[in-house]
Amino acid sequence: MGKQSKTTKSRELPLYEKAYLRQYRRKKFLRYLPLYLMLVPGAIYLIINNYLPMAGLVIAFKKVNFSLGIFQSPWVGLSNFTYLFKNNDALIAIRNTILYNLAFIVVGNMLAIIVAIALDCVRSKFFKNVSQVVFLFPFLLSTVIVSYIVYAFLSPTNGFMNNSILPMFGIQNGIKWYNEPQYWPGILMLVYLWMSFGYNSIIYYSTVISIDKSYYEAAVVDGASTWQQIRHITLPSLKPTIIIMVLLAVGRVCYSDFGLFYQIPQHSGLLYSTTQTIDTFVYRALLELNDVGRSSAAGFLQSFVGFVLVLGANWLVRKLDKESALL
Repeated sequence: MGKQSKTTKSRELPLYEKAYLRQYRRKKFLRYLPLYLMLVPGAIYLIINNYLPMAGLVIAFKKVNFSLGIFQSPWVGLSNFTYLFKNNDALIAIRNTILYNLAFIVVGNMLAIIVAIALDCVRSKFFKNVSQVVFLFPFLLSTVIVSYIVYAFLSPTNGFMNNSILPMFGIQNGIKWYNEPQYWPGILMLVYLWMSFGYNSIIYYSTVISIDKSYYEAAVVDGASTWQQIRHITLPSLKPTIIIMVLLAVGRVCYSDFGLFYQIPQHSGLLYSTTQTIDTFVYRALLELNDVGRSSAAGFLQSFVGFVLVLGANWLVRKLDKESALL
């Protein structure tokens, strides 16, 4: 009844009011027309790059036969997905991807927070600026360049580790790093931290410098130590930023840096047990086996699990602290 009364009232508006409303809407549209025009290229790119390819998700449920075409190929249901949980290599890739990303989230954010707080304690403005450039530089390097830097350290014949570091500890024969998978979880962790912590630390540092300094002055007057100031002022102020960074990282827990896990280990087959991830598994399945259906199924599974994890993590954050939730 209420909706009907509102509609009848709007229909019974005098003609001059209707004309005024049309004129007002037209002026409002013309006022924001430049913004709408600026939106068009981005919207077109988003549709072409993100939405049109969604039709290709049908490949994940088919046994693709290129002679028949994608849409005429036979349906196989969920067999492409079940294969991922029956194949031992795929299970190893899923395990590695999740464990590496969990370690990256925890250790990476902890290191970035420590560096951000340490930068804030430095008094020299010149040293702060130089430090930020030095920390950010590895993030800007291509993974191909980083792989050559790592190879310069780990080369079995001319590597810095085998020729300079290990002999200092009495190891004369060296280590064949690209044949020994047990060393690579630590190596990949170090390389990832070296490449990424600078960017994350600058994000946290921008939050730290925005904290009202009067809080620290009051804490000093009350006799608080440096650790107490960090615990009761800095970390609570960093909480919203930490939550956002963790939520964004959780959404990509089933993804991996392809360059880190493919280029850095030099595509060594002996290291697959510790360097194989979902992304490298999909690439090798597509390149070597030409299995488009299973590769598409793995990619679809990555996206779906990431979507569920983001919603789940956001729901948990909303339960604990509603103001810190993203959605």
